[in-house]
Amino acid sequence: MSRKKKRAKDHKKNEITKGIFTVLEKEPGKTFNYKQIASKLDITDTEGRNLLIQRLGQLKEKKRIKEAGRGKYSALYSPSVYQGKIDVTARGNAYVVVEGLETDIFIPSNKINRAFHKDIVEVQMLSRRNGSKMEGEITRVLERHKNQFVGIIDLHKTFAFVRPTDARMYTDIFVPIDKTGKAKNGEKVIVEITNWPDDADSPYGYVKEVLGIPGEHHTEIHAILAEYGLPHEFPAEVEHYANELDTSIKEEEIARRKDLREVLTFTIDPRDAKDFDDALSFRLLDNGNYEVGIHIADVSHYVQPDTILEEEAYERATSVYLVDRVVPMLPEVLSNNACSLRPREDKYTFSAIFELDKNSGVKNQWFGRTVINSNERFAYEEAQHIIETGQGKIPGEISIREKGYTVSDDIVQAVLTMDRLARIMRQRRMQAGAISFDKVEVKFYLNESNEPESVYFKEAKEANKLIEEFMLLANRKVAEFIGKQRPEKTFIYRIHDEPDEEKLMALNGIVSRFGHTLNFKNKKTVTASLNKLLEDVKGRKEQNLVDTLAIRSMSKAIYTTDNIGHYGLAFDYYTHFTSPIRRYPDVMVHRLLQHYLDGGKTPQAQAWEDRCKHSSDMENLAANAERDSVKYMQIKFMQDHKDREFAGVISGVTEWGIYVEIIENKCEGMVRIRDIKDDYYTFDERQYAIVGERTKKVYQLGDEVKVMVKDSDLIKRHLDFSLLGKLN
Repeated sequence: MSRKKKRAKDHKKNEITKGIFTVLEKEPGKTFNYKQIASKLDITDTEGRNLLIQRLGQLKEKKRIKEAGRGKYSALYSPSVYQGKIDVTARGNAYVVVEGLETDIFIPSNKINRAFHKDIVEVQMLSRRNGSKMEGEITRVLERHKNQFVGIIDLHKTFAFVRPTDARMYTDIFVPIDKTGKAKNGEKVIVEITNWPDDADSPYGYVKEVLGIPGEHHTEIHAILAEYGLPHEFPAEVEHYANELDTSIKEEEIARRKDLREVLTFTIDPRDAKDFDDALSFRLLDNGNYEVGIHIADVSHYVQPDTILEEEAYERATSVYLVDRVVPMLPEVLSNNACSLRPREDKYTFSAIFELDKNSGVKNQWFGRTVINSNERFAYEEAQHIIETGQGKIPGEISIREKGYTVSDDIVQAVLTMDRLARIMRQRRMQAGAISFDKVEVKFYLNESNEPESVYFKEAKEANKLIEEFMLLANRKVAEFIGKQRPEKTFIYRIHDEPDEEKLMALNGIVSRFGHTLNFKNKKTVTASLNKLLEDVKGRKEQNLVDTLAIRSMSKAIYTTDNIGHYGLAFDYYTHFTSPIRRYPDVMVHRLLQHYLDGGKTPQAQAWEDRCKHSSDMENLAANAERDSVKYMQIKFMQDHKDREFAGVISGVTEWGIYVEIIENKCEGMVRIRDIKDDYYTFDERQYAIVGERTKKVYQLGDEVKVMVKDSDLIKRHLDFSLLGKLN
């Protein structure tokens, strides 16, 4: 299905959903069958009737409507009562997001009634605010999002309170003294809520885990993981199960696979990488074409369905890359050993092998299980040196081996040829409308005590892009191989919808302040002007701000069984096949691909769709945890630079202050309006600015300013700046 058709279908589906509620809630005491509803909604086409029947069934399963008799439906609640997910703000108010409603329902702080952030709630409509905004009151909590919170314990003689560190958690948690465990006063802990008695002001709970002294490095890193419900270690039974696996290479297993151990193969990874889940092979064919293999660790060989190892991998769904550590999806015996494609070791792999001509055209392809033996392990810096110089002698300062190590000529030629092929593929992708996001990644050099000594920025060079293009090729071709088969087969896709035009218009309004503009004539001009924007800001003070805002204007990429293509990559078919050590969806892709290669029939999609949703949710949690860990380290770094003036760019404007991003290290902090003493400033939403009432001085998004660190809080992860004025 094309992206355009998919959007049209989704629009029709939303309209039918709204129509169902309109019909049922208009006469809440009556029942209707699908024909009666179709008649009232003027649905006469077969597709519309089928969508209506499908939505009625789905809404009944979700308990959004009720089936009063066979095929007869009625409203579950009166029209003024809805169910949805509550979004609590740091200021104490909340909004409830209800499927089918165009606007969210505002909940004042005194009407939240014991609901917590992200709970599924029942909300009673009260009125409309300002003639447009809907206001309501929480009447029931239907499902708790979580019952564990991170906080600081305040011990008393016979009881304790835990003060959650999440600003959206508006209540303390009462803990009886006999349920405080070994916690000491003032320590950071994980508390689990057990109940909230009707006559109690606070919920009751117990201390589940003591994290340590607030502000200490390991305490704060473990707190970040705990806040998102992410584990920091494997259960003992999972470790035991993994350690008992037979990870030896068996001759009978090799016989079932394509043996590629004699083909020239190598890996290219970060110099500090411990797991290598992808390798490339290269050979020149007799017809002058090239055979390039993308070989991926065969994780599904070891992680079998219906095992505790599989359950743990699914629950985690992804590895988490914090500022100082990796929290892996798989135990070390697999991630760093059996499934790591280390040089000069036989390894089981799942491969995508392509015959390419001199213009990177795919002439033939093959997918299946293999065994390889990697000849070399390169750091990106070493591969980059080969690309830039054409030489195989690696300088000592970038070598991960002994000084003056020399790479064989056949590997040098393989790297150079594959670099040329990758450049052609990238150029072709960009011409097709792909968007080039090369956002600056902030990294830290840490000492042995995990103290940040300096900041550096990760830059993607040709060696990185070589790997990227061949991984994209494998992911795209695997998705095409299954996606184009008829009848349609259940499969896992990585999709990315087109951006929302309103968000792009808002982006255009912001970047125009820096002299840039977007062209909205058609889809091609939008992507072309987006790419020009991203290229034009490289190296400029506003780069990180513009990159961040551009990414926020995009839809989020997710996993699903319902393919609509990938807008950002300009691919009609795309999946994730290349990183099963760190992503559960890749394990699912391997299993389904092998199932179809073996001639298996397509399974029901719903179970796979549920796993896709879980994987997307966990990916989002991991990304938030990773961002928080970087923020934590930035604050830690800035604590040692309190006496310095910094040049920064205003990166955000709100009614309570301006956010400033320091140009030289990308650390971001806030200047609170109340701390700017030369005038009384008010927020101008239209200008993305604050304006002085007396002086009319304007501080606007994108302005360059001078700041100093005023205050830092590692526990709350806040960084406050003092504003020294504008830069000349």
